[in-house]
Amino acid sequence: MHTAGQQDWQAAVVPGTVYTDLYRNGSMPDPYWKDEASGLLALMESDYEYETEFECEQKMWEQKRIFLRFEGIDTLADIYLNGVLAGTASNMHRIWEYPVKDIIHLGKNTLTVRLHSPLKYIRRKFAQSPVRGAEDAMDGFVHIRKAHCMFGWDWGAHLPDQGIFRKVFLMADQGVAIKEVRMQQNHSSNGVFLKLHVIAQGCTWDNNRFQYRVILTDPEGKRYCYEGSPVEIHVEQPQLWWPNSLGEQPLYTICVDLLENGVRQDSWERKIGLRTLTIARNRDVWGESFAHCINGKEVFAMGADYIPEDHLLGRTNPERTRRLLEDCKAANFNTIRVWGGGYYPEDWFFDLCDELGLMVWQDFMFACAMYELTPEFEANITQELIDNIIRIRHHASLALWCGNNEMEMFAKERKWVSHDREIRDYVIMYERLIPGVLREYDPDHFYWPASPSSGGSFDEPNDPNRGDIHYWEVWHGNRPFSEYRKHYFRYVSEFGFQSFPCFNTVKTFTDDEEDRNIFLMLWSAIRETEAPMEKL
Repeated sequence: MHTAGQQDWQAAVVPGTVYTDLYRNGSMPDPYWKDEASGLLALMESDYEYETEFECEQKMWEQKRIFLRFEGIDTLADIYLNGVLAGTASNMHRIWEYPVKDIIHLGKNTLTVRLHSPLKYIRRKFAQSPVRGAEDAMDGFVHIRKAHCMFGWDWGAHLPDQGIFRKVFLMADQGVAIKEVRMQQNHSSNGVFLKLHVIAQGCTWDNNRFQYRVILTDPEGKRYCYEGSPVEIHVEQPQLWWPNSLGEQPLYTICVDLLENGVRQDSWERKIGLRTLTIARNRDVWGESFAHCINGKEVFAMGADYIPEDHLLGRTNPERTRRLLEDCKAANFNTIRVWGGGYYPEDWFFDLCDELGLMVWQDFMFACAMYELTPEFEANITQELIDNIIRIRHHASLALWCGNNEMEMFAKERKWVSHDREIRDYVIMYERLIPGVLREYDPDHFYWPASPSSGGSFDEPNDPNRGDIHYWEVWHGNRPFSEYRKHYFRYVSEFGFQSFPCFNTVKTFTDDEEDRNIFLMLWSAIRETEAPMEKL
C-alpha cells in the first residue's frame, strides 16, 4: 500500500484499511491517544493504492467466466488488473463484481486498487448541491455512500477511513451458478413447510439437464435429502428458534446443490432458524401497541443500539464481536438495533445473534440527512438494498428492516430541509422504493419506515403512544433522571445519557493526572469520540 503518486510503499493487510495499516506500521499515532484523532483527518486528503500479485492456474483459466468479487470497498475506487481498468466502485455498502476473463493472464497477475479521497469528493459534491445533515458531521457526507459516522457524530471523531475492509475473491465457473436462494416459512400444526425460490445463472429448472437438490441437516446432525428441484420441503416436529431467555436457539443447515446432468456445479449453504417473527400492532385504550411477536408470543424488547465497534474497521474481528454480544446476552438483552449511521455488519455478527438469541432490528444505512434521489443515486442505493437483503434475510435473528434513523421526525420539523423536493424524495425512498425492493426480495420480514415512527407519512413520528420513540430529553434537554419514570413508551429504540468512560479506559488515552482534569480542552475533543450509554 502507498500514497498515490509517492513511493512510500508499506505492508498492508486485506481485509483492512488505510488508517489501520498506517497505525500498524508506525506511520501514524494512535487515533485514540489524547486528541491525536484531530490531526489525522488530513491523511484522507490523499488517494491511496493497494497492490498485490497472484497466480491464475490452468484449471481456473479454462473456465468460461472469471471475475473478481469485492465484498467491501471503502469507498471510491478504481480497480485495475494488469494495468487495465476492470471497473469502479462508489458505495461502501455494496458487493462489487468485475468480469476479467479478457484481461487476466495465465500465471502471474497484478491487481491494483486505487482509492480516491472521500474529503475531496464530498467538498466538490457539497459545492454543487449543499444538502445538509447532522451538525457534528462534515458538510457533504450525504453525497457519499459511506458510513456517515466516519465524518463525525455526537459520539464519534472525524476519521473517514478508506480501505478494502472485506474479503476479495477471484472466482470462476462454466457460466452456471446459483445467484440466490430465498426461503419462505409456513408454520402449521403439521410442522413447517419451507418454500424454496432458487435462482441460477445460465440455467432453468424446466428440463432434465439442470436440477437442484436440497439437503437439510437438523440441529442434532441428521440429514434429509430432497432430489428433483423441490419447491417445498416439509419439516416435521420442528425445533423452534427463540430469543434469549424465552427458549433455545436450534439452527438447521440447508444446502442447495446445482446439478448439471447429475454433476454438482455450484452449492449454496446457510444456517437457518425455524420461527415466525414480526411486529404486533394492536389498537388499545392508549393508542397502538408495538412489540416483537415471536412464534405467536409477544416479547418485551430489552437491548441497545449497535454502532460500529471501531473507527478503524481493520481491527474488528469475530472474537471481539462475540465478546461484546455474549456480554449483551449476560445482561439479559434479547434485541440489538443496528443503527443506520454506520454500516451493515459482518456476516459473523448475524451468525452470533442467531446463536445467542438476539433479535436484530436492522436499519438501512440512512441517518440524520436529506438525500437527493437522482437517477444515479437511486440506482446505487437500490443495488445496495438488494445486496444486503439477500445477504442477511435468511438469519433467524433478523426481526425487522427499518428505513432510516430519525429522518421522518426531522423532515416533519423541516430540519435540514432546503427544498420541498427533498420531502418528495424522502417519501419516495422510504415509502415506495425500499418497500418495493423488499416485496421482491424479502416479503416475509416486517418493514418500518423510520425510527422513530408511528407508521409513516409524517404522522406524529415520535408519538409516545404508537410505534417507536427516541427519547433524549434527559441528555439533550437537561431533564433530571427522574424524568424517565414519567413515561410509558411503547418501544424506546433510543435513549441515554453521555457518560464518562470507566477509569481504566481513561488510562488508555491519558498518561498522567494532569491529563485527567476534565476541564481541559483535551476533554472537549475526547467528548467527540465517546459513545452515549445506550450505544454499545
